[in-house]
Amino acid sequence: MTARLARDGATALLATLLLGAATAAPATGLEQLHAFVGSARTGKAAFTQRVVGKGQSSVKESTGTFTFQRPGKFRWAYEKPYEQLIVGDGGKLWIYDRDLNQVIVRKLDLALGSSPAALLAGDNALERNFDVSDGGRSEGLELIEAKPKAAESGFLRVRIGFKDHLPRVMEITDTFGNVTTLVFAGFERNPALDAAQFRFVPPPGADVVGE
Repeated sequence: MTARLARDGATALLATLLLGAATAAPATGLEQLHAFVGSARTGKAAFTQRVVGKGQSSVKESTGTFTFQRPGKFRWAYEKPYEQLIVGDGGKLWIYDRDLNQVIVRKLDLALGSSPAALLAGDNALERNFDVSDGGRSEGLELIEAKPKAAESGFLRVRIGFKDHLPRVMEITDTFGNVTTLVFAGFERNPALDAAQFRFVPPPGADVVGE
């Protein structure tokens, strides 16, 4: 009887350990992407951006903040080493270079649909514009890889690393072979945001180019 109890106890312990291991297994990158898109109506984070040109070893680094509100409203504010603002107001995309005092404006549906920003700030129809697949696991992150279906998108692929259902790293390879890496810090899901930050009015005297 004692031997049987010991055996049953060991079996129960093993089953508990196996169940715990199965429960603790992290969601795949694709599962975390869909969970993020489905649950995060707003978000904000600080970012560090590093750009490496094709065949080059030097790195161009900049920092700033990113906020978004679905569907299609977002704000990329570059702060260092120079100030640049990119705002999607739901209808138009505004790019403002403070040093040049120049504003570029485009229709947002054309600019956003197959862009890397759509993976974070777009709607739930990701597969409409991207071929998305799991990218495995690396350095504690669950990865996804997305390739645009539109040939004129300007980039070849995007890789995003997720942890705890939040994006931590985004790597973009453009059609010229340049690689841009964005590292997010302090990512907040569903914070209260001021709607005014998703509106843009060109400063007086700025040169406005586009539609």
